[in-house]
Amino acid sequence: MSETVDTPVPNANALRRGWTTGACATAATKSALSALLGGGFDDPVVIPLPGGQRPGFSLAHEALGDGFAEAGIIKDAGDDPDVTHGALIMASISHGSTGTGVQFRAGRGVGTVTKPGLPLAVGEPAINPVPRKMMTAVVTEVAGRFGVAPDFVVTISVRDGEQLAAKTWNPRLGILGGLSILGTTGIVIPYSCSAWIHSIHRGIDVARAIGLTHVVGSTGDLSEKAAQARLGLPIEAYLDMGDFAGGLLKYLKQHPVEQLTIAGGFAKLVKLGQGSLDLHSGRSSVELDGLTAMLAAMGASKEPAGESTIGEYSK
Repeated sequence: MSETVDTPVPNANALRRGWTTGACATAATKSALSALLGGGFDDPVVIPLPGGQRPGFSLAHEALGDGFAEAGIIKDAGDDPDVTHGALIMASISHGSTGTGVQFRAGRGVGTVTKPGLPLAVGEPAINPVPRKMMTAVVTEVAGRFGVAPDFVVTISVRDGEQLAAKTWNPRLGILGGLSILGTTGIVIPYSCSAWIHSIHRGIDVARAIGLTHVVGSTGDLSEKAAQARLGLPIEAYLDMGDFAGGLLKYLKQHPVEQLTIAGGFAKLVKLGQGSLDLHSGRSSVELDGLTAMLAAMGASKEPAGESTIGEYSK
């Protein structure tokens, strides 16, 4: 994220919503299981979402082999600038042992949890609780339709997931090998930034779980590097909060640590000091009269600042 130029915030009412990786994985799982049990691949495949919606998904991949079936959905994130937009989310399903229920595995491009603090145990595939619940529900539904027990192994994979994960928080959170399968509603709301705020929260959870007592919220890469050079804390201490100071501070109020450092550009920190919790230029601005009074109290000249003076402050 740049510390000098904010991304414009579009009109949310004009934007097209999309589907989470969890919804795509659920649709792929349902279609694959139907094929495994002899009913053919559902295409389009309709699934229920937690809010009661029932969207249909078109298949982009299908394969039926000895003891397994596999289906894939291309993720459509709508108009959200989601790193996983266009990714192929695949589910491969096979029979499990009697009485084992639905078991989840991480295929290629899906990460594995290696650090405590996340809502999944260390060693588990990074398939979050709500997507697991959604996939378990469709497996139970399809298995019941064919009169069999819902004892199946579901392996989720994401094409190019390893490369995509490098653009996310996953490596820092200790999710290695690929992406997480996410979603609480199944729906991506463009520019809601819920995934970013969710990642801030999970970063705090991991930091607390490994015993860190000092965390750093940074507005961008430059401020984070400056904080790293000054503080020398473990990598898990650094939280890329971006403009979402409120998302950081509100969660820390409920899940406190002993010390918090916030690093950022001058204007963003002025806005934070003046009470703004969303630091994006499209949603908050510096209150100039207040800033003038603040600087005067610190002994600054009351004369208008020229370009050279502003440059000195920015250092």
